[in-house]
Order: sequence, then structure tokens, then C-alpha cells
Amino acid sequence: MPLVIVGIGIIALLILIMGFKLNTFVSLIIVSFCVALLLGIPVGDIVKTIETGLGGTLGHLALIFGLGAMLGKLIADAGGAQRIAMTLVNKFGEKNIQWAVVVASFIIGVALFFEVGLVLLIPIVFAISRELKVSILHLGIPMTAALSVTHGFLPPHPGPTVIAGELGANIGEVLLYGFIIAIPTVILAGPVFAKIAKKIVPESFTKTGSIASLGEQKTFKLEETPSFGISVFTALLPVILMSIATIISLLQKTMGVADNHLLAAIRFIGDAGTSMLISLLVAVYTMGLARKIPIKDVMESCSTAISHIGMMLLIIGGGGAFKQVLIDGGVGDYVAAMFKGTTLSPILLAWIIAAILRISLGSATVAALTTTGLVMPMLGQTDVNLALVVLATGAGSLIASHVNDAGFWMFKEYFGLSMKETFATWTLLETLISVFGLGFILLLSLFV
Repeated sequence: MPLVIVGIGIIALLILIMGFKLNTFVSLIIVSFCVALLLGIPVGDIVKTIETGLGGTLGHLALIFGLGAMLGKLIADAGGAQRIAMTLVNKFGEKNIQWAVVVASFIIGVALFFEVGLVLLIPIVFAISRELKVSILHLGIPMTAALSVTHGFLPPHPGPTVIAGELGANIGEVLLYGFIIAIPTVILAGPVFAKIAKKIVPESFTKTGSIASLGEQKTFKLEETPSFGISVFTALLPVILMSIATIISLLQKTMGVADNHLLAAIRFIGDAGTSMLISLLVAVYTMGLARKIPIKDVMESCSTAISHIGMMLLIIGGGGAFKQVLIDGGVGDYVAAMFKGTTLSPILLAWIIAAILRISLGSATVAALTTTGLVMPMLGQTDVNLALVVLATGAGSLIASHVNDAGFWMFKEYFGLSMKETFATWTLLETLISVFGLGFILLLSLFV
């Protein structure tokens, strides 16, 4: 019965969002109340459950998400992202242009959220395709593959950050293992898939696309932008700090070194919140003050970044509320009891549940959050690596983007594709990322 109620809730969510065009956050809260009543949560406890889910999720995420948005905005507004992209294009040359786009998108994708990275990179991709007379999709597929993989697997992006917080996984480990999985996944789903897609839907590679909807883009002369080294260092600084702390912690465990003040300080600096704050302060200098940009303008960029993520934060909070309702309503325990004694790996189970929810709901973040509520009670029964469960949930939540996902429509409109062509390129691309990601996670689970 609990799973039937969850199914009714998901269908209701789809009807509210797609049928009645209701705001996603409002829809999530309405469904959370209704599902809580159906699951038999006492009326007096329902509001408390929703507040706990919303507050608990945002409490962990808001700091990292907010600082990350500011960091990305500073790099974009200073021209750092444009410098990274154009320098790599010039270094790789015309013959290896796809690889230049992949590397640039990966670096920028670590620092910027998916939608921001897409809006920032698409005009650059259009300009390169015009100059070199190559198909925009030839460059667009590798670009979106890199952005999507970083979005699904690497903190400080909302999905992996939220799931890690909910499951109590070490965020540094998620980042380290995420990189190991992300690199081969990007190669296969990017440049390799682009060649296959050209054979599946050759006509889509003749489309010219349109970015008129993006409005006027801020462009820079290359000499006006920060240097390549400084731009890359600023974009990747949170990753560097978190990775160093994780590697040192892993070495400490392996070698049995006693804890001391130095190791505690390294862990503190490598904490996601601390490393994001340090990186933002560095960006204020490297992307602002060092380039003689007044502090008022730098802070204006930060304020704009926060205003743009307000609704996304609420939607993530709404997903957290729905997840808490499933936990307090006993759905997670019911799923755990169903699979008690099963030989199915929690990694595979997390991926399957996230994939089903992603196809149903469209939102990768909501699918991932709901999955954590269902698989959390199971994890106490196994010694599975929590970082890998986080990554498997992230991989499942990327699968088969279609008409209920905003990314589907963005890709379709920017690249000027038909529905059939969008399914054969974008939807297939997201599915490949999800499946390859799972494959590499299962492979990694044999060693860690």
C-alpha cells in the first residue's frame, strides 16, 4: 500500500506541474501534505515533518549552493569562462576542436551550475562553429555531456551535494570518486557519442539553431579577461581544496596516523562550506579587485547570482519535504523490508529508483532527493560505500530527459531540432551518461 500511495503522489505531481502548470515548489508542498495524510502521519505532525525536510535539506545545501553560485557568477562576469574556452580552442586547434570544447566545458561545469554553464557556453560554441564551419551539434553534444556529467556527479552541484548530506557520505570522497567516474563517462557520452548520433540523425547536424532567446551576450576582448591560469585556478579551487583534504584523510586511515592539529586544520579547510568560502574570497580578488573592478560591482554580481537561484533553492527544499514525508510515513522502511535479504546491491537499487522517478518527474534533483528517502533505511543493513550510493543516485537521476524536463526544451530550441531529433540526441545522451556512470560506479565498487 505505501508504494501505491507514492505512485498516486507522483502522478498527482505530474498533473499539477504539467497539466495545471502549477509552480514546482507549490506542487511539491501540496503533494507532500496529501501523501502525508494518506500515509497516516498524525495531522498534528504533518507541518513539522514538512518543515524538518525543507529545513534539513536547505540547511546543508544553502551555504555551499549560495557560495557556489556567487563564485560562478564572478568567473563569468569577469570573462574568466570565456578565457578558459577560447584559450583551449586555440591550443587544441581546429582538428581537435571537440576535445577543446569538452575540456573547457568540464572546467567551467565544475564551477557553474548546468543552466548557467549552458547559457554561457552556447554563444561561444555558436561563434566557433561559424568560424570553423562545423555543425553546432558537433560541438554541442560534447559541451552538454561535460556540463551534465559535472552537474550529476560532482559537488558543489546541488544533486550530489544534497544526496551526500542526506546519506551522511563524505563529500570529499564523493568528489574524488566522482572525478574518476566523470572523465571516462564524458569521453564516451561526448565526442564518441557525437559520431554515432551523426549516423542516427544526420539531418540534425545540418541545423543552424538559434540563441536569440538568450538576448544580448556580454562579450570580452581576450586581452580584457583574466589570464588562463588564474581563471582555471579560481574555477577549480574548491575542488582542489576538497580533494587534498580527502586524499590526506584516506592516507591517514590507510597508514594509521594518529589525529593531530594539522590534520584537523586540513579537514576544516577541505570541508565543502569552508573551501567554497575561501574560493569565493579568492575570486573576489582574482576576478574583481586585481582587475581594478570596484568592490560595489563585484558585490552586485554576487547579489545577482543569489537572486537567480532563489526558486531553485525552494524547489530543492520542496523535494526535501517530500522525502521527509516518505521517511516519516514509513515508506523507506517498507522498501527496506521488501528488499531484506535481497542480493541486489544498494548501488543498483538506488540507481533504479532514481531512474524511475526521473522519468516520471523530470527533475533530477527531486528524483535524487526522493530516492534518498526510500533507500536510507536499507543502508544500515550493508557495508556499502556511501559515496558510491550518492553517485549511483546521481547517475539514475540523469536518465532519459524528455518532455517533462526543462533541459530537453532548452537543448531543442537552442540547436533548432525537431522532437524526434531531440529524443535521438539529448534524451539518448542523458541516458548514456546515466548507464555509463552506473557501469563505472559498479566497477569502482570492486576496489573501494
